[in-house]
Amino acid sequence: MSLYQKKPFWILGSIFVLGFIALFMIRLDLIQKYFFRTQSLPISAIKSPGDKETWMNIVQSHRKIGFSHSRFSAEQDGYRLQETVRMRINTMGMVQDINLKTIGRLNRDFSLADFDFNIKSGRFNFNVTGSVSGDVLTVRTNSAGASREADIPLKAKPYLLPAITAAMSAAELNSGDKYTFDIFDPATMGQTAVMVEVLGKEDLQVMGEIQSATKVALNFKDTSQLAWIGDSGEVLKEKGILGIQLEKTTRQDALRGLAAAASADLTQAASLASNVLLEDLDRLATLRVEISGIPLQVVQLNGGRQAFKANILTIEKETMTNFPADIHERNLQNLEKVFLKPGPFIQSDDQKIQNLAQEIAGTHAAPLDKVRMLVEWVYKNIDKRPVLSLPDALSTLDNRVGDCNEHAVLLAALARAAGIPCRVEAGLVYLKGRFYYHAWNLVYLGRWITVDAVYDQVPADVSHIRLVTGSPSQQLDLIGIIGKLQLRVLDH
Repeated sequence: MSLYQKKPFWILGSIFVLGFIALFMIRLDLIQKYFFRTQSLPISAIKSPGDKETWMNIVQSHRKIGFSHSRFSAEQDGYRLQETVRMRINTMGMVQDINLKTIGRLNRDFSLADFDFNIKSGRFNFNVTGSVSGDVLTVRTNSAGASREADIPLKAKPYLLPAITAAMSAAELNSGDKYTFDIFDPATMGQTAVMVEVLGKEDLQVMGEIQSATKVALNFKDTSQLAWIGDSGEVLKEKGILGIQLEKTTRQDALRGLAAAASADLTQAASLASNVLLEDLDRLATLRVEISGIPLQVVQLNGGRQAFKANILTIEKETMTNFPADIHERNLQNLEKVFLKPGPFIQSDDQKIQNLAQEIAGTHAAPLDKVRMLVEWVYKNIDKRPVLSLPDALSTLDNRVGDCNEHAVLLAALARAAGIPCRVEAGLVYLKGRFYYHAWNLVYLGRWITVDAVYDQVPADVSHIRLVTGSPSQQLDLIGIIGKLQLRVLDH
């Protein structure tokens, strides 16, 4: 029996990485929240912060799972910010190390000049660099030896958040003050909003001493993080998702070894117990569940094979008949055409992807047969193990390993290369009495059909409950509902 058959391999590891970068480390200069603009805080009115070096422990349930080290220093033409982060994470019973490094160069007014971000975990290594020229940010990604460049228009000058946290502290903010920032999200190559609210002054114990701090809440994707900023502008403590905290410490303490057990199993912690046992999922034609506990506007429950009304979700398995003999781009609607295009993490225009799609599916097979062949190839050729990284098709193809995220982005790239529109969906799937967070695909065969390369299912069984759809970036929308969503099976 394979390891996959013994354990679920779902998306929470990657969601955690994305969420940790995007939300929990929101004040750090990691790439998920690298850029933003202030609405009302005048940076020019703030005195320049002095050189700083900060070490922080990353803790979950009183257990150290990592550390961060940041340096902020003045240079001739501005400032330099450098951050390194190391974490030891338990996902699906497997302990993995993840390393992140960011270097940012700031102008005199604290606006961003350029940056270099790298994330490494096991065999996966992903690098992003960027530079600002006028109102355009040029981003370059490098994965599996392939480079890609994109120009992103900016709404205003981009700033690094660490400089702003220092500025906020120096500005003597008052309780109740609120500020909105646009942060850059590399998954969407766009900007999204973060609201910061000043909650007031609070005394905090830091390394055995009581220090005065300004407590702020950062609201992102319908979830909140708390941060305590010292009078000098340093972040003394953070509290975020899944009970994880950052706490200021000394260099010696931060570098002290990590526990072998690492974090609690994040996948199990986020899963939902089912009120009934589901058997013979392949034979189920319909599943009805009650959804509650979350703001419904943040999820996409209605559409396709799912119908949602009065908190009741009905999922109908698709019928696999009456498909067209071929799919021509000229006959597609704009939505379908969007999901034929390559993306930063779905590199369907890469020659290796193009050649493999041709080798697997050929050019003369019917669209449904192509999909079945592509799904089967990914199922058989990608080793099913959790990966803590930003999933992309080329790295997955090179490393031949990954969880459902890697399966989904690779299948999306291969399908698009074969001329079949394909998008990534994420939500929940049932396994052995629980619902786990998971990712799969939707392919267009004259109508949208749900498929899962982890299970080799065309169509996917009805226990696949879609919460978000579109691209891998949509998984960030799940951050705000993990731990809040409630689900009850009504009938099947």
